[in-house]
Amino acid sequence: MKHIFLNLKRFDVPVELGGVNRLAPMADWGRAVVEGTQAGLAHYDPAEVEFVQFFPEAHLLSAAAARCEGSRVEVGCQSVYRQDVAPGGNFGAFTSNRPAAAAKALGCTAALIGHCEERNDKAGVLAEAGVTDTAAVNRLLNQEILCAQKQGLKVLYCIGEKSEEQERWQEVLGEQLDIGLAGVDKSKVVIAYEPIWSIGPGKTPADKPYIEKIARFVKERTGGLDVVYGGGLKTDNAEMLASIPEIDGGLIALTRFAGEIGFYPNEYLDIIRLYLGK
Repeated sequence: MKHIFLNLKRFDVPVELGGVNRLAPMADWGRAVVEGTQAGLAHYDPAEVEFVQFFPEAHLLSAAAARCEGSRVEVGCQSVYRQDVAPGGNFGAFTSNRPAAAAKALGCTAALIGHCEERNDKAGVLAEAGVTDTAAVNRLLNQEILCAQKQGLKVLYCIGEKSEEQERWQEVLGEQLDIGLAGVDKSKVVIAYEPIWSIGPGKTPADKPYIEKIARFVKERTGGLDVVYGGGLKTDNAEMLASIPEIDGGLIALTRFAGEIGFYPNEYLDIIRLYLGK
């Protein structure tokens, strides 16, 4: 099965505030994304490909409400808290955090966990406390996955190595997989590989042989979990990624990287057509 994920970040911030939202007013933004994409996804076979869109929390309700009957769009959240509420127990004293139960109640069916930006945030907080052990970050992410799965959410778990970690990529990625997936239901997890060292302006994108090497490693280490390319599925690399048997889909972010940078539904659908060949 193929998986097309969409991570919508900072596209909900107006241009005048430093963001890249040119799509719709804030109150209508989540709805505009779903309504602008679900008709174009309707003809794809649900047994062959899934489409999950991860929204900032403020837009989960409007995105979920915009789904029509039989919509191919699944709504997901950008991570969950490492603890959760429990009937008859802790009612949720988690101010500023989003428990998995809340994500489910908001209409989510999936959670994006371990994105490199989330990893950086957790590492920064731990560093302030004098903790530099990368295993600690992976343990926290493991707790998030377990909470998400307990609420019935599917998980896209992101892994990746930085430039200073590239020479020992097997150790870094192996730790992220072994600790992050400890005790989880792997049948409800897809892995997204982010070559962090190659993402961003002026950096050289990971090439096909490198991506193939990593995807084979991940599948061997996890017993065959599906792997998607998290370094950005886009027009320029869609056909190349589609030619890699070990890659099972991709994570889309920006659809336009020059001019009026941002996310545009028609361009999102074009990327999917290029990748799936239909």
